Amino acid sequence: MVEPLNLPDLDSASDRAVFRQVADHLRDAIDRGQLGQGDKVPSEAQLMQHYGVARMTIRNALQVLQSEGLTVAEHGRGVFVRSHPPVRRLASDRFARRHRDQGKAAFIAETEGAGGKPTVDSIEIAELSPSPAIAERLGLTTDDRVAVRARRYLINGQPVETATSYVPAEIARGTRIMEPDSGPGGIYARIEEQGYRLDRFVEEVKSRMPLRSEARALKLAPGVPVFHLVRTAYATDGTPVEVCDTVMSSDAYVLSYELPAR
Repeated sequence: MVEPLNLPDLDSASDRAVFRQVADHLRDAIDRGQLGQGDKVPSEAQLMQHYGVARMTIRNALQVLQSEGLTVAEHGRGVFVRSHPPVRRLASDRFARRHRDQGKAAFIAETEGAGGKPTVDSIEIAELSPSPAIAERLGLTTDDRVAVRARRYLINGQPVETATSYVPAEIARGTRIMEPDSGPGGIYARIEEQGYRLDRFVEEVKSRMPLRSEARALKLAPGVPVFHLVRTAYATDGTPVEVCDTVMSSDAYVLSYELPAR
């Protein structure tokens, strides 16, 4: 596979470390599309033969690409170019009522709009006492109860996002919010059916490195950060009706916001 890539030779006059030159060559092949998403990177043996260097040099080069989030190693199979299913997350559109009227939750609407196949798994549902932070956002006390709905979102089979929603129990009890399948339009449609017409959403977004459990759930390559987004949904009377704590793979999303100039 090395020959079709037409990898250049090492520059013996360069003061750049050999393993970094190899990493540069492979990165350039990825950038130019010679190695596409999901393609297998030449094996250590092939690269050793092509460059005439030791195995450790090649391993160091491959580690550079993994740390940059460009490749992922699969045990027993080799190293592959990491797939990036980008979804443009339009803050001004994703919660539009027309999506709920069409029976689509926000994630389904935005993923299908980008040409991807959305799925949801790892759904866990419980009724608990809220943490102080969640209680404050929902205008509750820690003695109140909230429905907690945790799930993981996938695009084309690849995990891209985890989300945990907190809904006051008095709203969620007796509805499909407490069931694995929340029904057409998702939990926001169920909240509105309870008489809480949604008016606005407030989102706070920051970037950080993932916790170990988050990296495992999202199958993140080393060095890939996440977006940590906390959203609060408000009804027309100002009542907060849901808090959603979301962790998103940063290389799977483009966050796009339309802001009025008035």
